[in-house]
Amino acid sequence: MKSFFLSINKCVEMSYFHSSLSFPSSIATLLLLFPSNMFNQKPSMAEDLQELILNLPREKNLDGTNSLYLFKGAWVSAYVLRAVDSFQRHFIAQDTDIIVASMPKSGTTWLKALTFSVAKRHLYDPRESPLLTTPPHELVPFFETDLYMKDPHPNLEQLPPPRIFGCHSHFANLPESIRNSKCKVVYICRNPLDQVVSFFQFTHQFKQDGTPLLSLDECYENICRGVHSRGPFWDNVLGYWKASLERPDKVLFLKYEDLKEDIISNLKKIAEFLGIPFTDKEEKEGVIEEISRLCSLDNLRNLEVNKNGVRPSGAPNSSFFRKGEVGDS
Repeated sequence: MKSFFLSINKCVEMSYFHSSLSFPSSIATLLLLFPSNMFNQKPSMAEDLQELILNLPREKNLDGTNSLYLFKGAWVSAYVLRAVDSFQRHFIAQDTDIIVASMPKSGTTWLKALTFSVAKRHLYDPRESPLLTTPPHELVPFFETDLYMKDPHPNLEQLPPPRIFGCHSHFANLPESIRNSKCKVVYICRNPLDQVVSFFQFTHQFKQDGTPLLSLDECYENICRGVHSRGPFWDNVLGYWKASLERPDKVLFLKYEDLKEDIISNLKKIAEFLGIPFTDKEEKEGVIEEISRLCSLDNLRNLEVNKNGVRPSGAPNSSFFRKGEVGDS
């Protein structure tokens, strides 16, 4: 296990931490650890998802159950499989939509709060933001675990623009209406070691009686094989990375560590990407700093609304605000 950590750390240093330009420089090495092309199967769609699921490759999830299925090249938990299918087949994007995308536990909650505050600042002063009384995941609902979980054909037309949604799907699996419209996608990537440890800790809060959870060693062994919820990891990350290079007006690729190091410049980057840059007046009045303070993990974590309550998945709101540190592993 020690040798595994040493080898993966070296690869991560080579490809992730140097600069955005060098990010893909060691992909060949990384793919030896995360062999994504082993899992690029594309099962044909069937009218009955129950029939389809019988023919899908299956592996153990972090909770120890055999509930992780390889669906269209991505590992998806059984409980969201139907919702993922409905979202990918039926969602119709609008040109003004904003999609916040990520691997799970990569800073998604933080990015949702930041994106909402930037995009809706003409409606809400940071001192009167809905974030003070409503969890980020309610203001920016997930396609898979919120909207399409409740209803395979949710009525989203009545939502005022810009509509802001979250998702964990691979870029290649996004509905054509997202990929082909003028809507914007903001993606956040995190050091895979920190992401896995955070996800491991998150999952272990929901132990099911009688089912032994995967150990951290087992978790890492699965990830080396590409078996990870919404993974393979590098398929998810590289899909958005490549899209951001090919269509920089469509996809903004952010690193969690960069946001932690310099949130102000990254807030400006998000605003410019969304086509609503901060004005000189806003900068002088400290609007950027106010958004930064409002959306800081310390502030969000200590709001009563995020200390209490439970998500539809059963996860407490508080579970989305753990450490949020670089070097969580």
